[in-house]
Amino acid sequence: MKTHSQEILDADSNSKRSCLCGLVPAVSILCVVFLFSSSFFAQRFNEKLLRWRMNTHILENDNCKNQCRPGGSSALPEGIISNTSDLEMRHLWNIPMTKTIEKEQNASTNLFAMAVGITQKDLVNKMVKKFLASNFVVMLFHYDGIVDKWNDFEWSNHVIHVAVANQSKWWFAKRFLHPDIVAEYGYIFLWDEDLGVEHFHPDKYVSIIKSEGLEISQPALDTEKSEVHHQITSRGRRSNVHRRIYKTGGRGKSCDENSSGPPCTGWVEMMAPVFSRAAWRCVWYMIQNDLIHAWGLDIQLGYCAQGDRTKNVGVVDAEYIIHYGHPTLGGLDLHEVSSGAKDHRVDVRRQSYHELQVFRKRWQKAVEEDKCWVDPFQ
Repeated sequence: MKTHSQEILDADSNSKRSCLCGLVPAVSILCVVFLFSSSFFAQRFNEKLLRWRMNTHILENDNCKNQCRPGGSSALPEGIISNTSDLEMRHLWNIPMTKTIEKEQNASTNLFAMAVGITQKDLVNKMVKKFLASNFVVMLFHYDGIVDKWNDFEWSNHVIHVAVANQSKWWFAKRFLHPDIVAEYGYIFLWDEDLGVEHFHPDKYVSIIKSEGLEISQPALDTEKSEVHHQITSRGRRSNVHRRIYKTGGRGKSCDENSSGPPCTGWVEMMAPVFSRAAWRCVWYMIQNDLIHAWGLDIQLGYCAQGDRTKNVGVVDAEYIIHYGHPTLGGLDLHEVSSGAKDHRVDVRRQSYHELQVFRKRWQKAVEEDKCWVDPFQ
């Protein structure tokens, strides 16, 4: 016979077994839930980790690729990107294969660009014919807006015409000769219209500047017939090329063998400059968008000479030109019927001097603010 205390103990034991039996299923269910949830979250974590690694890999690859890609092209597959263009005219329909092959073999490798007005028609005609005969691409900037009156020349449909009234050569160059557009051409000739080319041969000139390693150059001026502004541009008869001048006293800066900068050496004038592909890419960036006359640019051209300006900038004596010095922008319109027409040459001159001062101040400010830039000529 069980005592009262034994009955109480048995009841407690039964109660504990009952609780344990009730806990086992609950714990089992919790374990199953935990296992499934752990497996689910582990799988999600692994997927996220995998995606993160893939994205990181893609990002790293994109960063490497995008360093060499032009801005805005990252949304395109790399193989479809066309980085550059040219000024070659394209046919609207198929042409015979023999003509295509002939055109490819004779593809133009140099560019001649010039600002022109109808009053200089005869001089322009002579220049264009010479450069086309040497297989140049020719581009005319019509600062008087007149294009149709050039149609009587047989070459008119073979050159590129850009017409905007009352703009300078440098205004046109900044907008239509971007380095990526003219990247196909070895040399860019950017000339004024008032030049005589009776003694000039484009192909011979290119051969000379290649052999001399000139990145920036100009043909010398015939001193007997030209308007000469700077002694360094005068033709020397004893050499093919000169890179410096020597003078003592007199007007302007004296120049000797120790002179290391413009206008004694490393300098050309802006009427008939010739730039290599690499030099033009630099010069284009230096041209200010709002300073259309580009005064002051010539003094700094040596920074774009791809090295030593005393060696890579020069004047070619063997192929020389005549500078007639005809007034162009701002001059009187010969076709103007009004007797009260104003000659704006004085205004153009005044604006040119103003822009020269603005450019000098901008250069100085840029030098002071760019702590990473080192002047190679100081």
